[in-house]
Amino acid sequence: MGVVQVTATVRNPADPSRSWDGLFLVDTGSTDSVVPADALRSIGLVPKGRRTYELADGRRETVDVTSADIEFMGDFVGTTVCFGSDGVEPILGLTALESVGIEIDVVSQRLKRRPAVRMKRVA
Repeated sequence: MGVVQVTATVRNPADPSRSWDGLFLVDTGSTDSVVPADALRSIGLVPKGRRTYELADGRRETVDVTSADIEFMGDFVGTTVCFGSDGVEPILGLTALESVGIEIDVVSQRLKRRPAVRMKRVA
């Protein structure tokens, strides 16, 4: 599969006028999204906790996390965001994609919107 990227805006939920725009690598293997720590700090976001993630190579890494609003493809989602190293390439994870009904079309290697967001039916 090739590289899929999308432009997204990260907003501070407490002050939506404070935002940061970036070109995100779409990574369906990542649960949560990653944003450079300096970008998150620049819009007033601070860590709310720490979480341990298993990386693709099997190593575990504990990082600071917070919540943020991410806007992309005309929609937005409130989601967990990891503080990446300053200057790291931003990653848009699977939780953000699925929350707004976006998936990767593996044939065209582009993002596409599902007709509806999936929700489990309650009996």
